[in-house]
Amino acid sequence: MTATFDPPVLAPAASPPPTRDLFVDVLRLFAIALVVAQHWLMPVIDYSDGHLVTSNALTVPGGWVVTWISQVMPLIFFAGGAATAMSLRRRSTGADRAWVAARLLRLAIPVLGLAALWLPLPHLMLALGMPAEPVSVGARLVGALLWFLGAYVLITLLSPALVRLADALRGRELIGFAAVAIAVDVLRFSFGAPDVLGYLNVIAVWGAVHQVGIHYGHGRLRGIRGLRAVALGAFGFAAAALAVGFGPYPLSMVGLPGDPMSNMNPPTAVLLALAVGQLGLALAVRDQIAAWAARPRVAAVVGRLSGSAMTVYLWHTPALVLVAGVAVIALGRDTPDPLSAEWFDGVTAWVAVLGLVLAVAMTVFSRLERVRLPRLVATDVGAGRLLTAGLLVGAGVLALTIGGFRPETLWDATGPLVAVASITAGVLLLLASAARRPGSRWSSVARTGKVAS
Repeated sequence: MTATFDPPVLAPAASPPPTRDLFVDVLRLFAIALVVAQHWLMPVIDYSDGHLVTSNALTVPGGWVVTWISQVMPLIFFAGGAATAMSLRRRSTGADRAWVAARLLRLAIPVLGLAALWLPLPHLMLALGMPAEPVSVGARLVGALLWFLGAYVLITLLSPALVRLADALRGRELIGFAAVAIAVDVLRFSFGAPDVLGYLNVIAVWGAVHQVGIHYGHGRLRGIRGLRAVALGAFGFAAAALAVGFGPYPLSMVGLPGDPMSNMNPPTAVLLALAVGQLGLALAVRDQIAAWAARPRVAAVVGRLSGSAMTVYLWHTPALVLVAGVAVIALGRDTPDPLSAEWFDGVTAWVAVLGLVLAVAMTVFSRLERVRLPRLVATDVGAGRLLTAGLLVGAGVLALTIGGFRPETLWDATGPLVAVASITAGVLLLLASAARRPGSRWSSVARTGKVAS
């Protein structure tokens, strides 16, 4: 008799799989809300004598503790993996390429909306007499958070293979992901390997968390609940604490000024332990969250907000840049000392104004998340076309992550104009697949301005 090993936490896949999981939707919205709150509350800005100085409120003593909860990228990648599993499970194997193409379009089109404003805006600001340094810094920051989309484009291209890997190995593959992440860190920190090697962990770390989400989406984590989930969470946070205490990792789970290195850029293996801690706590209250989210009014709000999550992520930093520019440059109001009485006095108005600007951006740009796409089928998208389009989108997003929309780099080979052209080319390559299909209604866009579905 041949013995087989199944990891005890991974139950057989649920049948049939759910088509929607409100727990996953709430978890994603919670994570994005924490991302927004952290980015809006942590900047410390001073502008004097034409020079802009930026710092971080989390550098206050003990501020690193906040990052163990506010570093929620593990939750976002987990939610993405769960959604991927539930979506792909409803499709035939032959429809995988069409699914990937549609997902790439959903990621890329909202970025083009961001670029439509931020390619010309820095130049307009300079023409109106704004100082060059703050404009350049702000335009760079607008693109900085697009790193997530670059990583997600790569994982999206690999998603069908990752789903099949999860079905074949049922959790054993997670050992391989973790081993790669740990090996990369050992090579970097013990043997002096270049930091560029660390970017393998974009797949090893975030791919592992995404893979856990795939297993959740297939119903294999339903045994992790109650005390078992609490114990798993405690184990994860304890492992992270040991790694920080005895390893090379800084206390903060995000990059902070003064730290010798960042746990985020590139990602380190300690984030895997943090992910276990956060997911354990989340799964411990899954039933309560799901029951609350199932209330009709709550479900309606969750559904509406889920349809604008990408817009919130893309536009909360531009909102910060614009409001901070007016407050600091135009009105001369530097950031008070973090956590001081003056800081607390102004934080409500600060967040309210930021929220208003973000609400305007959502009103204008959230429709790009819901643009009607053509019905792509397996024969529409060849593997080579799909890979080329994905690489074009990914390369463009990576360039914007590094340099943003800085006006002084507009015409550079890796500048914003070339980056946006690369993303646009990837989108057009995917849309051209549908246009070539006999009987496609995609050509009606030219007449109506709307994409047939």
